[in-house]
Amino acid sequence: MTAAFTFPGQGSQAVGMGKALADAFPVARAVFDEVDAALGEKLTAIVWDGPAETLQLTENAQPALMAVSIATLRVLEAEAGFSVGRDAAFVAGHSLGEYSALAAAGSLTVSDTARLLRTRGLAMQKAVPVAAGAMAALLGLDYEAALEVAGEAAQGQVCQAANDNGGGQVVVSGDKAAVDRAVEIAKAKGAKRAMLLPVSAPFHCKLMQPAADAMAEALSKVTIKAPAAPLVSNVLASAITDPDEIRRRLVEQVTGTVRWRESVAYMAGQGVTRFFEIGAGKVLTGLVKRIADGAVGVAVGGPNDIAAAKDALAAVKQA
Repeated sequence: MTAAFTFPGQGSQAVGMGKALADAFPVARAVFDEVDAALGEKLTAIVWDGPAETLQLTENAQPALMAVSIATLRVLEAEAGFSVGRDAAFVAGHSLGEYSALAAAGSLTVSDTARLLRTRGLAMQKAVPVAAGAMAALLGLDYEAALEVAGEAAQGQVCQAANDNGGGQVVVSGDKAAVDRAVEIAKAKGAKRAMLLPVSAPFHCKLMQPAADAMAEALSKVTIKAPAAPLVSNVLASAITDPDEIRRRLVEQVTGTVRWRESVAYMAGQGVTRFFEIGAGKVLTGLVKRIADGAVGVAVGGPNDIAAAKDALAAVKQA
């Protein structure tokens, strides 16, 4: 098998996402209905009708993006013959996308995943007072150089690499003053661009420890099964299948670095040549080209993508 199924993270959300699939395919509509029921509210109305600022709230964006990913996967299963267990060498997701990957692989139920992501979003938002933390993208510096910038900027505060996205794109996270310093230091060290990101909290750094504690409690109450395909963990950049380890790594992920560059490189090193990005947006598809020479990203997020995805999977099987 040389295909991996990947699932996008926060930032890929857009009002209206998934609606065309739900209108065209009952299996997609059923996923949105299940998520609404699990949360006890019409999250779908926010996803499809907005307003955008409400959808962008972390507690809404996270379960919403998962819903779109799983709805898309259900259509791929029904219309294009996709099977995670048969066709995916690995599943992986960027930050919250790791939960989508686990739901896709049958490790978590969709209902449990929706509730976990609602808890995760609320906990991450509450972990740090508004405006006390920040995140910044450093473009044009490799990971090691970005780590040096973060270390120099910390000065007794928190400043650490949150996302190693690949292609010279590293995001740092921490105390607002430290991240501000990191932006200036990065510019002085030759970064092409260094800029604060419009986020509501400093994700994936030590300041998120209260959220990690909340997720440890929440995850202890749900059943996690072995996934139908190995999960490439954000914090390990390697594959795991043991439910207890999956639980532990999901907790670590809240404060740890999303090692996406290394994760894609790991999968490519294991023979993956096609990366199917299942859900909203095309962020991960763009990163594949920068990380793995010769690998192809295939973004699947709407009805018009289904036939092309079916052809791409057939090509993988014939290779």
